Amino acid sequence: MYFWMLNSNISHTFRSRLRGWNLLCQDTKVCFYRGHHEELKYFFSQEYGVVFCNDVCYVMEVLGNEFNPDQWRLFIDSSKVRLKVVLLHNGNKLPSVPLAHAANMKENYESMKLLLGRIKYDEFKWKLCGDLKVVALLLGMQLGYTKYCCFLCEWDSRDKKNHYVHKLWPKQTSLTPGEKIVVNPPLVLLEKIFLPLLHIKLGLMKNFVKGMDKTSRGFEYLRNKFPNVSDEKIKEGIFIGPQIRKLMQDKHFDEDLNETEGNAWLSFKIICKDFLGNHNAVNYQDVVRDLLTSLKAMGCNMSLKIHFWSPTWIFSQIISAKSVTNMVKDFTKTFWLWKIGTNSNGPQVYWQTTAGH
Repeated sequence: MYFWMLNSNISHTFRSRLRGWNLLCQDTKVCFYRGHHEELKYFFSQEYGVVFCNDVCYVMEVLGNEFNPDQWRLFIDSSKVRLKVVLLHNGNKLPSVPLAHAANMKENYESMKLLLGRIKYDEFKWKLCGDLKVVALLLGMQLGYTKYCCFLCEWDSRDKKNHYVHKLWPKQTSLTPGEKIVVNPPLVLLEKIFLPLLHIKLGLMKNFVKGMDKTSRGFEYLRNKFPNVSDEKIKEGIFIGPQIRKLMQDKHFDEDLNETEGNAWLSFKIICKDFLGNHNAVNYQDVVRDLLTSLKAMGCNMSLKIHFWSPTWIFSQIISAKSVTNMVKDFTKTFWLWKIGTNSNGPQVYWQTTAGH
């Protein structure tokens, strides 16, 4: 049994009195709400279902962080039930700061425009990171696997016979509404976008599994390895970070792969360790070349996330994004989530530390 009190002094007095009268069970706990958010709640407002920070500079001052917009990047993430906007420190040396949160808001262009407007993005011009859907919305691009789905170059996703051969695609010079797949005015500048490294890693895993022989011992072992994952997800190669790391440490999976799949899996593990890990191997360019060669030998279709590794000038942007985000195993090592509630005194912000995956 739990009792929740609003003040620590009242809760301790209440507990001692009840125990003195023998009115409490031995396992009863009395808790109280912390008031760490009190100083910050007046700098969060709520409009149109969005709770947002209306004074970023002051919040940074209260948290004791020296605020330089060039040293922070904006992370936008969404799920079926909410959108959230968080400031991440470049290098992840400082704790992250939530800026906006919206429950029951669809992930579309209008929502992104509303969120950026409420946090005064035009004033600070942060660098941005997020999954490819978020990036497409921010740049006003049409969603889906369209013919020209790359926001960095004019890569033809339908020219499959030249995907692993042709590496010199024209750069994306402008994003003009009405041209090709641009349907709305861009909300951010193209050079402000960081490539989403975690999602690229998940995309490589997805394409590897989809390219496996579905009747092979390796694929059957993969199905038995994760019995709680549906066959549909396994066939589509939909895995999360912890599952991938668990599979990379499993020697039995390596033994059940055929030679072609084994080479591709080895290349994937090497690139996760020697490039997407804490450091870059001296021969990382050879590692990337081996990965592309092995995926081609497996017959894997080149997705947008594989395409990012192909052109040299795009690959250099992956290196730049990696150096800024200081990748360890995940897209972000730690970030802050919060729960928003309202009462007669206005929005309340409850801070909670969680880890990304």
